[in-house]
Amino acid sequence: MLFWILVAALTAALAVILLYPLLRGAKAAENIRAGEAAVYRDQLRELDRDLNGGLITPEEADYARAEIGRRLIAVSADEPAETAKPARHHRFTEAFVLLVLPVLGLCLYLTTGRPDLPSQPLEARLENPGNDVAVLITKAERHLAEKPDDGKGWDVLAPIYFRTMRVNDAQLAYRNAIRLLGPSPARLDGLAETLMAVSDGVVTEEARQVLEQSLTLEPDNPRARFYIALSMEQAGRPDEARQAFEALAKQSPADAPWLPLVNEHIAMNGGAKPGADPAAPGAPGNPTQQDVAAAETMSAGDRQQMIRGMVESLDAKLSEEPNNFEGWVRLVRSYAVLNDKDRAAGALKRGLAAFPPPGEQGRQLLALARELGIATEGATQ
Repeated sequence: MLFWILVAALTAALAVILLYPLLRGAKAAENIRAGEAAVYRDQLRELDRDLNGGLITPEEADYARAEIGRRLIAVSADEPAETAKPARHHRFTEAFVLLVLPVLGLCLYLTTGRPDLPSQPLEARLENPGNDVAVLITKAERHLAEKPDDGKGWDVLAPIYFRTMRVNDAQLAYRNAIRLLGPSPARLDGLAETLMAVSDGVVTEEARQVLEQSLTLEPDNPRARFYIALSMEQAGRPDEARQAFEALAKQSPADAPWLPLVNEHIAMNGGAKPGADPAAPGAPGNPTQQDVAAAETMSAGDRQQMIRGMVESLDAKLSEEPNNFEGWVRLVRSYAVLNDKDRAAGALKRGLAAFPPPGEQGRQLLALARELGIATEGATQ
């Protein structure tokens, strides 16, 4: 009942707000006409004073009096006609505001709203959060504020923080879970991923140490092995990285979801993709064995310049032949390794134009971007 009283009060207030300019406009028009008539009467009195003072001749006074009188008569004669038309117009508008608009709003609310739904304050929503992630996080945070030594609470909250891009909070939650519950491969891998997210996808020394600790608990952990191989790639050790990726590929089942990405890294570091013809020409941008041998004798600066040249060559070839999914994967990752996030984001956008996200290859590109810490906002536009 209180709800409907509030609705009626709000409707009446809205009607008053909408009608006020209309009523005020009619009154303002009447005031304008009255003001014009008063001005003309003042002009007639001023004319008589000028005539008595000898400032104008009788002929000039008669001419001016006739003109002022004509205007005064015109204002007085037009007043009834001008008043009648706005009155009819305003009456129609007032009827619309007072009747049609509230009825229309009520019908829309009854058809699309939920007047029978009871109010649900925050406390009630915390009792039954459903799939609302924000409420789930709030509930967990309240619980942990009261019981900060609840390791299971931190263990549950950490991955939720990470999925909602609250990386620093996720890192703290993983550390608390490890401190209270002890290390586990899932917790250590999660902590390593938060460390990499903070460093824009770079496997830092601390992240590598955490991953190595994870491998001591689970030697066949593919997640940790992948990131350790990636750290070798980022450190400019392509031979070691290729060997680590190849070992991971041999260990992985044939239908493992991460296997295509592992094979891409094998190819990026000079290896051959499984199933590829060794005699066939390399894919655009792939280093040849001669390139790899030459790179091993170069200085760090020359090697970096050579790598940039190969990446730019791959970029140019993909501009001419964009229907090359493996090439786009290599290009995005190469720019990320070179720490050129702007070009990596540009390559991602161009790759998604050739392989839209609804498809499997487009989804793989987006997953790669998230792994590398590349912004995906606007990439699909």
